[in-house]
Amino acid sequence: MGRKNIVILGSTGSIGENALDVIRHHRSSFRILGLSARRNVRRLLQQIKEFSPAAVALRDEDAAGTLKETLFSWKKKPKVFSHADGLEQLAKMKEADFVLSGVVGSEGLLPLLAALTAGKVVGLANKEALVSAGDIIMKLSRQKKANIIPVDSEHSAIFQCLKGHEGAAVSRIVLTASGGPFYQSERDFASITVEEALNHPTWRMGEKITIDSATLMNKGLEAIEAHHLFNIPMEKISIVIHPQSIVHSLVEFEDGAALAQLSMPDMRLPIQYALTYPHRCRTSIQRLELEKVKRLDFAAPDFSRFPCLRLALEAGRTGGTAPVVLSSSNEIAVAAFVGKRLPFSEIPRVVEKTLKKHTVRKTPSLDDILTADRWAREEARNLIGSMEAALC
Repeated sequence: MGRKNIVILGSTGSIGENALDVIRHHRSSFRILGLSARRNVRRLLQQIKEFSPAAVALRDEDAAGTLKETLFSWKKKPKVFSHADGLEQLAKMKEADFVLSGVVGSEGLLPLLAALTAGKVVGLANKEALVSAGDIIMKLSRQKKANIIPVDSEHSAIFQCLKGHEGAAVSRIVLTASGGPFYQSERDFASITVEEALNHPTWRMGEKITIDSATLMNKGLEAIEAHHLFNIPMEKISIVIHPQSIVHSLVEFEDGAALAQLSMPDMRLPIQYALTYPHRCRTSIQRLELEKVKRLDFAAPDFSRFPCLRLALEAGRTGGTAPVVLSSSNEIAVAAFVGKRLPFSEIPRVVEKTLKKHTVRKTPSLDDILTADRWAREEARNLIGSMEAALC
C-alpha cells in the first residue's frame, strides 16, 4: 500500500481527532495534505505544527484572520483558505487521494459534492449530507467512479458484512442503537439538562451527534443514510436497541443468515478501516473479550418516548425534500437546546411542526434541496422564537 495523501474536513472534531490518532500510528502510510476547522484556531495550530499540511481552511472568517496573523512569520506555512468555499477547495485538491468528511451538519454537503466531482475516494462521517441529498450524491459517486467508504460504526459494519456477498439478496439491515443516556430512564424529558444529555454511556462524540443520540434522531438519520449507501428500501431497515454497543449492525440475507460486525466501541477502528481499505492493519484499540462482556442485550425501540426516531423514518419513507427539512430543522432545534433556549422535550416538536408546514418536492434538484434547507432553518428559528416568547 503506497503512502496516501489525506484531507480531513473537520479535523478538530471527534472524527478528525480520532483520524489523526490513527495516522499518528501509521505515519509511513499517510501524509496529511489538508485540514479544516470551523473556528478552533488553537487546536488547528497544534495540528499544523505536528502534521505540516499543505493547506488548511477555517469556516469562520475572523478565526482565519487570526490564524493568518499567527502564521505570518513562519518560514514554512500552509495555504489558508478563509472564504465560504474553503472546504470545497480542500476537498478537490489535486494531490488528495482520500477525503475524510467529518464536518457536522449540512455544511458538509457542498464539500462532499466537490470531492466526488473531482473523483476522490471519500470517507464519509457526515451523515446529514447524505440524508439531505442522497440521490444526487450516490448518482455522482457512480458517474465519477468515486467511492464512498462509510465511517460511521454502523455503516462501516454493514459495508464489511456485505463484502464478499455482492449480488446476494439482502432481506434486512439491522441498525443497532445504544439508546443514549435516557433510554431506560423514567425522567421527565422537559427537565433534562444539556450536561446530562451530553453524557453518553458508551461513545465520546461531538455535541450535535451526542444530542441526536439522546433523542434517537441519530439512528433515524443513519437509517436514511443506509438506504442511500446500500440501495436498500427504508422498509427493509430495522432498528434495535443494544446498550453495550458491541454489535455495530447486522445484515440478514434471504436465506435467513445474519452477519454482524463486533468490536469494542472505538471510532478509530472504522476510521482506520476506511483509510486503509481494502487492506487491514494492526490497531492499538482494546480487543473484544466476550467472556468479560458477558452479556449482550437487545430491545425494540420505543417510538412514543422518542418521537424523533419516528419522524426520521417517516421522512425517509416520504423522500424528496422531507429528509433535508427534517435534518435542518433538527440542527436548529439541537443548537437551541445546547444554547439553553429550548427544553430537550421540545426538539421533536420543532422538527414535527416544521415538517408539517413543508410541501415536499419528490425529485428535487440541488437548488431545491438548498432552498428547502434555508426554509427549514428559518421556519425552525421562528418556531423556537415563538416558544420562547410564550414562556415570557
